[in-house]
Amino acid sequence: MAVRPGLWPALLGIVLSAWLRGSGAQQSATVANPVPGANPDLLPHFLVEPEDVYIVKNKPVLLVCKAVPATQIFFKCNGEWVRQVDHVIERSTDGSSGLPTMEVRINVSRQQVEKVFGLEEYWCQCVAWSSSGTTKSQKAYIRIAYLRKNFEQEPLAKEVSLEQGIVLPCRPPEGIPPAEVEWLRNEDLVDPSLDPNVYITREHSLVVRQARLADTANYTCVAKNIVARRRSASAAVIVYVDGSWSPWSKWSACGLDCTHWRSRECSDPAPRNGGEECQGADLDSRNCTSDLCVHTASGPEDVALYVGLIAVAVCLVLLLLVLILVYCRKKEGLDSDVADSSILTSGFQPVSIKPSKADNPHLLTIQPDLSTTTTTYQGSLCPRQDGPSPKFQLTNGHLLSPLGSGRHTLHHSSPTSEAEEFVSRLSTQTYFRSLPRGTSNMTYGTFNFLGGRLIIPNTGISLLIPPDAIPRGKIYEIYLTLHKPEDVRLPLAGCQTLLSPIVSCGPPGVLLTRPVILAMDHCGEPSPDSWSLRLKKQSCEGSWEDVLHLGEDAPSHLYYCQLEASACYVFTEQLGRFALVGEALSVAAAKRLKLLLFAPVACTSLEYNIRVYCLHDTHDALKEVVQLEKQLGGQLIQEPRVLHFKDSYHNLRLSIHDVPSSLWKSKLLVSYQEIPFYHIWNGTQQYLHCTFTLERVSPSTSDLACKLWVWQVEGGGQSFNINFSITKDTRFAELLALESEGGVPALVGPSAFKIPFLIRQKIISSLDPPCSRGADWRTLAQKLHLDSHLSFFASKPSPTAMILNLWEARHFPNGNLSQLAAAVAGLGQPDAGLFTVSEAEC
Repeated sequence: MAVRPGLWPALLGIVLSAWLRGSGAQQSATVANPVPGANPDLLPHFLVEPEDVYIVKNKPVLLVCKAVPATQIFFKCNGEWVRQVDHVIERSTDGSSGLPTMEVRINVSRQQVEKVFGLEEYWCQCVAWSSSGTTKSQKAYIRIAYLRKNFEQEPLAKEVSLEQGIVLPCRPPEGIPPAEVEWLRNEDLVDPSLDPNVYITREHSLVVRQARLADTANYTCVAKNIVARRRSASAAVIVYVDGSWSPWSKWSACGLDCTHWRSRECSDPAPRNGGEECQGADLDSRNCTSDLCVHTASGPEDVALYVGLIAVAVCLVLLLLVLILVYCRKKEGLDSDVADSSILTSGFQPVSIKPSKADNPHLLTIQPDLSTTTTTYQGSLCPRQDGPSPKFQLTNGHLLSPLGSGRHTLHHSSPTSEAEEFVSRLSTQTYFRSLPRGTSNMTYGTFNFLGGRLIIPNTGISLLIPPDAIPRGKIYEIYLTLHKPEDVRLPLAGCQTLLSPIVSCGPPGVLLTRPVILAMDHCGEPSPDSWSLRLKKQSCEGSWEDVLHLGEDAPSHLYYCQLEASACYVFTEQLGRFALVGEALSVAAAKRLKLLLFAPVACTSLEYNIRVYCLHDTHDALKEVVQLEKQLGGQLIQEPRVLHFKDSYHNLRLSIHDVPSSLWKSKLLVSYQEIPFYHIWNGTQQYLHCTFTLERVSPSTSDLACKLWVWQVEGGGQSFNINFSITKDTRFAELLALESEGGVPALVGPSAFKIPFLIRQKIISSLDPPCSRGADWRTLAQKLHLDSHLSFFASKPSPTAMILNLWEARHFPNGNLSQLAAAVAGLGQPDAGLFTVSEAEC
């Protein structure tokens, strides 16, 4: 019976449904389902079946099926039939049997595979029909090929002695398909089949059974698959040879001095490639008793010779004594001239600490500083592009005595009108000099030895200047600046990423006697196994240098960084421009992204825009977006969420769902929007966002309910359930109200610190000296969880001061002195004695 062409798809659909109901579970091998009573010899059998294949980059892959006899062939992928229009069909007749032959091809794209979201592997299978029944082909799995950049383990440099074994480990980067590994010796391929002294283990380690001098080379592990080829860092292997002595030579003839000698050389073998030199002397001598030496020292000529030599030696000693006396007298005269010079006393500020009252020896009084000097600072010590003008003056004027917070006593001699004006400004508790060159991301202040604090409000960025960090007799004008990443060229190598804001404090080159503490946020998920973190500093020439590698066993004594969950505290005695940079060591490395949804406060048209921002989870990034949205007239419409964005090279996708079609219409023409991986991972692009434009069906529509998804391909995600009124709902606005940090951008003197100055001095004097019972600064650091790098604190004149400074930086302005007092009391120190200041001390 003939079937009209228009009815064929319907009949085929009925046959497919019946087959699906009776086929049961899918098999990976070819399966035939004959029709009862039909000839099994006429069942389709496959000449070509689909095979496993990898998608490289964004190129689609081709799957092919060919069967005979076959009237229809269709592909089925992950349980769903592929549309007929996506099949390319070729029909022919088998030349030997005359049976109908059919070949079908389809393309599979990367987007189709990614839609599975990693829940299962993507597979395709073809089904062929004939008059006798159906046959299913084997499953073909389609996988996205990749090769990560970082090796899980790289070979390390070695120095080995001759004939010692060498093992160079290598664990290639994760990849699909798994990477093949080969080794290079000085860029030449290592072939174990040509050198029986070398072999490669199943774990990809290179093994040299017995080291030879020729094995001294640079070795590189190379991993490759169909996507890419990666090279590890080269490992220098040095095969050295320790030196060994040759046999002694024969004894020489007896000389006039009645000795003879013999020699040997360090040449059997000679040391090579840094091997140890031979131990011992290469020349040996001894007395000889030949007739030539008998009675040689008994003549009168020898006696005269010895007497003359003794006389010359005595004369030389006397001459040397005379020269020493002359030199000492000249030096005494020079010292007396220098002692009279005022250059030694310029800027020197003596401090004396003594009991204030005989009946209370425990109270301390710091004598006021009555001297005054003036120093002019002309020009910048390092060229820079931001901050104050390159010409400014630092004046060591009349300073404040270091008394309790809020109680300032002025000491001065011969005051001038300029000094009086400066003192009247400095004597306030919270002093800040307003400068016309400042912006919202820049702050300035003038400080002396009492120290202080600079704060850029609502950014998490501050600079703590501890007491005595500025030399006594000096006054510095110090600035603190937050830079936009696009304004500063920070080169990032490989897969490095910016984790913190770029911050400058200066002027560079000023003399500091104690480290200051720069506090700033970061967006990394700190894990020693996932990240390699480095503190970068820009040099005077403009290049960026790694000044600290966090987690090193031998930390720098010039810099130290206390890394916490969302902030870092940098100790430095050199002001400059800093940034925290991370490099992922594994796919577990992640950055925290803050997701913010904004929409217009007032909607005057039918269109309504929802802006989704993806920014670093830091206060400074949040502040920039909030200020931008205020200018755009936007409001927050959902509570912010945090997304952990991994170093997987996969993009970030955003999509909107469940928009009520009776009230709204989405103007998005694709199923999702996408932000490229590198735009996010680089960390230098601000205001990354996607906009979803909705259109109201009616101007009276005010309620909006929908879902918005944000996810990383093959990674984590967040979903937002939006349900609010676009005309009157402001419930989330208060979540982003910018709060002031510490009141003003600059605090000078005691008001900048939670710990009163005299209490601080008591704690330092009590805990700095080592204590056999453990009641010293080391135990305090442990109690405050600041013991990660005790060696850094120990390298400073006062370790306790460093710990208290860090406590101040971490706990301002809401620090709890009672908790600190409890920690000190737990050391066996009297709580009340250290944390009480009498009226006399104020």
